[in-house]
Amino acid sequence: MLLAVPQIRAQAAAHPVLLALSKSDHTLAIVDPATLKVITRMPVGPDPHEVIASADGKRAWVSNMLNSQGHELDVLDLMNHKALPSIDTAPMLGLHGLDFQGGKVWFTAQGAKAIGRLDPATGRTEWIMGTGQDFTHLIRVKPDGQTIFVSNAHSASVSILENRVVPPNPMHPGPPGPPQRDWTVTTIPTSWGTEGFDVSPDWKELWTAAASDGKLWIIDTAHRRVAASIDAKLNGANRLKFTPDGKRVLISILSTGDLFVYDVASRKQVKRVSLGKGCAGILLDPDGSRAFVGCTAANYVAVVDLKTLTVTSHLDVGGGPDGLTWAKRP
Repeated sequence: MLLAVPQIRAQAAAHPVLLALSKSDHTLAIVDPATLKVITRMPVGPDPHEVIASADGKRAWVSNMLNSQGHELDVLDLMNHKALPSIDTAPMLGLHGLDFQGGKVWFTAQGAKAIGRLDPATGRTEWIMGTGQDFTHLIRVKPDGQTIFVSNAHSASVSILENRVVPPNPMHPGPPGPPQRDWTVTTIPTSWGTEGFDVSPDWKELWTAAASDGKLWIIDTAHRRVAASIDAKLNGANRLKFTPDGKRVLISILSTGDLFVYDVASRKQVKRVSLGKGCAGILLDPDGSRAFVGCTAANYVAVVDLKTLTVTSHLDVGGGPDGLTWAKRP
């Protein structure tokens, strides 16, 4: 029995903390996922939407959209629980989607119809790439930084950006050295309002749901084409996430406050769970046991048991909760 106490403490220390944004309170809450208690709150900018943390859990960044005109990226010190000076990303406007890979912050700038990569050490945007699409909203980056997935909600499309080796030009072979690389963009038509998306854990499929016509789109990432388009009646869809084992997909519905659960293998609906009002951001427990869903209009985060597919608790992180992420305990 004495040996169990250190083991429990070690497990608690190993579990990351939950970061949750409040849109109306303009705060970021740090939550202990074991007790579901708020540890502290920190101030963020005027229109917080998404949050991402560094791999070591020492920093977090928050995007401010401001009707596609925001260019403030908030920086938070997670070790000392305080806000640091924000970063001005202008002319990259309308900051929204965030990812952290390779020690860099990757973001969408939907007001500029572009994506960017920021170096946290300097606070400078070191790379940008245009999408040519409207409302480039969310972003996922493969760990090697060579493949990027984005959703373009108002252009009814998903884009896959790949950094490839460029074949040598026989007319202009160029100087000797390593092979030259360049970015290619493949834009795949979907439906208007394909906003929330996720890529399977094996990176083979991208799933997204359209708010307009409720279609569920499944994209073959290797061949960069639509593998299936399902009339799933997911009208009002907002966010979509794979479970860690890749066997199920969760889809939040902003208009109705429902959470749909789909089986990946069969591509069939497993259950529809009523969570409240305005379901938005989704975060999965690393062990796949729970889902945390920001119910923006209901002013709470719903905690869903993924074994029973029932709501077990409501978490108060402030008004209008939306963006959620994990942060390693530093």
